Amino acid sequence: MCAETTDTPDYKDTLNLPKTDFPMRAGLPKREPDWLDRWARIGIYDRLRERAEGRKPFILHDGPPYANGHLHIGHALNKILKDMVVRSQQMMGRDARYIPGWDCHGLPIEWKIEEQYRKKGQNKDEVDVVDFRQECRKFAEGWIDIQRDEFKRLGITGKWEKPYLTMDFRAERIIAEEFQKFLMTGTLYQGSKPVMWSPIEKTALAEAEVEYHDKESFTIWVKFKVIDPIAGDGAQLKRDVLGAYVVIWTTTPWTIPSNKAVVFGDSFDYGLYEITDTPEECWASVGDRFILADKLAGDVMTRARLDDGMWKRVRSVSAEELSGLSLAHPLAGAEGSNGEWDDPRDFRAADFVTDEEGTGFVHCAPSHGMEEFELYRDLGMLEQVITYNVMDDGGFREDLPFFGGTYILDRKGKEGNANKAVIDKLAEVDGLLARGKIKHSYPHSWRSKAPVIYRNTPQWFAAIDREVGDGKDEYGKTIRERALNSIDQLVTWTPKTGRNRLYSMIEARPDWVLSRQRAWGVPLTCFTKVGALPTDPDYLLRDETVNARILEAFETEGADAWY
Repeated sequence: MCAETTDTPDYKDTLNLPKTDFPMRAGLPKREPDWLDRWARIGIYDRLRERAEGRKPFILHDGPPYANGHLHIGHALNKILKDMVVRSQQMMGRDARYIPGWDCHGLPIEWKIEEQYRKKGQNKDEVDVVDFRQECRKFAEGWIDIQRDEFKRLGITGKWEKPYLTMDFRAERIIAEEFQKFLMTGTLYQGSKPVMWSPIEKTALAEAEVEYHDKESFTIWVKFKVIDPIAGDGAQLKRDVLGAYVVIWTTTPWTIPSNKAVVFGDSFDYGLYEITDTPEECWASVGDRFILADKLAGDVMTRARLDDGMWKRVRSVSAEELSGLSLAHPLAGAEGSNGEWDDPRDFRAADFVTDEEGTGFVHCAPSHGMEEFELYRDLGMLEQVITYNVMDDGGFREDLPFFGGTYILDRKGKEGNANKAVIDKLAEVDGLLARGKIKHSYPHSWRSKAPVIYRNTPQWFAAIDREVGDGKDEYGKTIRERALNSIDQLVTWTPKTGRNRLYSMIEARPDWVLSRQRAWGVPLTCFTKVGALPTDPDYLLRDETVNARILEAFETEGADAWY
């Protein structure tokens, strides 16, 4: 029997490890700031510039962050990856420079100042605009200093003591100078048409300020009755369509009070359908007749809770026959409507109607839809179809019968009470055939994250398909042509897919909305003639001397000089 030993070997003594002076712990929270301080003391960025003098330059001009809050993981990912690119280019023999900067103007900063006012019970509109702008400037300055230190803490190397700022007086002058190019070349115009509008922020948004998220929307099938008098040669029209309903489908019930027309596709097959039986809960009655696209009729009947055997197809309805019909708005003649919707609705063919979903008919509210707006603009009928029912906060005008004072969105950007009010009223006047909900991709403001709406408002635009009158046609005669040609001729794309995304976006984009209904930014530096219309040739003052005076003032005083 062996005696039990109490000696336990220390296995680390059996390992052949190198001896170093490295501390047992990395101590990064303490050591990293020391490294950064040392880099700052020795001027590492400037020393790199000295050593790289004469090399081929590589410049990363940073897409600026917004100066309105602490950094988050998105900032870290963006800046660290850029720093890796700059450092690797430096090590590969280039003079690699990183130019930091900040976007200082715009709604997010203005919104923060407004929030401060609301807490104090103050009204922004009662504050002097220059005083308000100065508060916005101070707010941005404070966050620039905070973010600069936070970027340095991430180890990002750059010319931090001399960044570019969009609110520098010289930058504001340059922005105004670029705007004046639109003015002088004839591409600037004032127009009134539907733009993406944020009711929460009370401002128009450009395409680049919009992002798409899934949204659940109300969807309704609405009945427009065929009425006398019938336009055209009534003798050639079969009388069985009188009293029938043309059915439309929409995901924006709030636009129904602004309806001015219904359009159809002149290449589709349409039919007249009659209800022969109904279930207990249904908005259709036995004997009701509906005009629908044949391809979509079955789906519409299902939505209306009508099974096969409860309806029949009576006959075909030609596009020629449709073009001779006259329709009534579902709210026409409703008690208390004060005649708001009593005029017959326009009814015609349009090339943007599809038979892929819906009913084969599209309701038109040209104040809230670009395709409808363009249709009636080209017909010279805008005066007859434009409405101003929706105010800048997304509420219906107070004197609109039934719906005045209701809102599309509430103050937090959630579903308001307007859609429900419209749906309930349509049900009350027997204007509904079906209703439901749909989840779809919907535009939202990238700042407030709230849904946006299309709303007709007077705005300033750059016409991207109008010939630029500057004689510099190397890449094209219009802004769109120049942009598309420059994408292929002036830019090397990595990866190539980036080119396709930008090209397709510019190829299809509408005119550029330049105006914003805000105080903190660079103003639109143009003068208009009193009493003239926007369509008059001399509506805008085009004077190089006046332009030069504006730019000189901006250079020395900043954009506050305009106010």
